[in-house]
Parts: sequence; structure tokens; C-alpha cells
Amino acid sequence: MSARIDTLVTVFGGSGFLGRHVIRALCKRDYRIRVGVRRPDLAGHLQPLGKVGQISPVQANVRYPESIAAAARGASVIVNLVGILTESGAQSFDAVQAEGAATLAKVARDTGARLVHVSALGANAESTSRYARSKAAGEAAVLEAMPSATIFRPSVVFGPEDNFTNRFAGLARMSPVLPLIGGETRMQPVYAGDVAAAIADAVDGKTTPGTTYELGGPEVMTMREILEVILRVSERDSALVPLPFGLAKLKAAFLQFAPGDFKLTPDQVELLRADNVVSDAAKSAGLTLEGLGITPDSLEAVTPSYLWRFRKTGQFAHKGA
Repeated sequence: MSARIDTLVTVFGGSGFLGRHVIRALCKRDYRIRVGVRRPDLAGHLQPLGKVGQISPVQANVRYPESIAAAARGASVIVNLVGILTESGAQSFDAVQAEGAATLAKVARDTGARLVHVSALGANAESTSRYARSKAAGEAAVLEAMPSATIFRPSVVFGPEDNFTNRFAGLARMSPVLPLIGGETRMQPVYAGDVAAAIADAVDGKTTPGTTYELGGPEVMTMREILEVILRVSERDSALVPLPFGLAKLKAAFLQFAPGDFKLTPDQVELLRADNVVSDAAKSAGLTLEGLGITPDSLEAVTPSYLWRFRKTGQFAHKGA
């Protein structure tokens, strides 16, 4: 039996999209996992990812330090995946991604656990986006409390359960037209499984303490090119209609109250103004997936494995067949 089964890793935010991939990767490496989530009763989908008894969901909320300390008790490593794309009530960007990150870092420091913190490639204290500013504030708070923390900054993350490729494929299934916001904004889509592998490497102790890694896929793509891949893979022919930022922000003022895939917030529009790619400095220093020995998978290689469900005839037929 692996010695790692005696090593407890507490993963905060582990029931979300990226969390599933991280939990799976850590389970394969035989770690014992405690998952800190706001609703443990809704985390049952994690259990099949590991062996019997390997995964234990517990109640924790980054806005309540006592619950964080309880969930972290006895852990050798703490992984922070907590993040939100839209605000709701007390779940604000600052409360979750800045103050919450600070709380987790202080708990890690006080308990002697190593800390792996997942931020975002767009983190920028000077950004016009509150999301990006809160991510930068979270990074600063983490390093102040835990200078030895490992920080990961992924670009836009895609995978089977994402709210990115699935969202646009779903919209294309319902509409002959897709609004194109920030069509020339550059991104470096990164597969969730590759990000999870990097996080698992950090838990293994293979990363350099106190270092920030930038995680991107093998290709830099514009938003237009990304949507064209999604449409091609899902075999949809919706037209891409460019929408200026000013008009997009005006529409978002109303769409922020819309349900499901139709939801769009003004802050999300602001995020699309800035490129989201790995810096030359990170590449030259080897602080990337490739630097960790991970060969990233491309958007076009992975998406056919799950976007087929948006095709008119599903997995059973293709255009030209």
C-alpha cells in the first residue's frame, strides 16, 4: 500500500468543475482526501472518484474561519480551489476570492500545512474587472501569510463539465446567431485534467515553494477561433455576430439577471477586454505545464469527447457521413 494513503489533503472547493478533476488525480496518487464544501450533502458525486473511505466531504465556508480551521485539522497539504464567476448575496468576489484566500492561508500557516492556491491568469490589481482584481488581492494575501505557497494561474479551463465550451455549444443548439464579444481577445484554453495534474504535482512536492506558475494549453487562440472550434465540433452553423464592448456591457446590465446559459454580467464583459495568455517570463523560467513535464492537450483534441451531445444526431452520425 502506498505511504500516501496516510497523508491527508484538504481540498476546499473540491465539488466544482475543476475540483472533480483534482480529486480524481489525487485519488489516483493514493492520498486521503477531505473535501471542504458549503453543502457536503451535494458532494456525493465525488465518492466514485476514489476508493471506499478515501474521500470525506465536510462542511466549510471560506467566509467562516472556524469552519476552515476544522476542515484543515490534521492536513499535510491544503488546496484552495474556491472561486466564483458571478456574485450572489454574501458570496462576493472580495469575500470569497480575496478575504477567503487570506483566511485559508492563515489557517495553513497556523497548522503547518503546505498550501497550493489556484488563482487565474487574468489576476491583475489594475484590471477594470472586479473578478480579476479580487484574484490579485487573493494572491497577495496568500503570499503575505504563506510566502512558501505554490500559486497556479490557469487560463480559461475547459473540460466535460465546464461552463465555457458547453455553454456556447448549448447556445448554438438553440440559436442561429451567437454574439461575439471580444472576438480578437487572445486566450490559451487549458484542459482541466492538465491543470489537475499540475496541482497533484504540487501536492507531491514537485513544485518550487513560493512560486507562481502560469498554466495554458498548447495554442493561443482568439475568442473567435475558440467559438469556431466549438461550432465545428458540435456541428452547428450559428453565425458569429461581433458585439462592441459598449453595447455588450449595456446588454449585460439586463442579462446579469437572466437564467442559465443566457446569463452575462458587466464584469464578465470587462474580463474579455484583456488577453489571457501565459507570459514570456513564465515560459522562459519554465513556470508552465511544459516546465512541470506535462504536455497539454488542445481544445480541438479534447472537446469531441464530450461536445458530441450537442450535435443534431448525437454520437451516431457526422456531417458528410
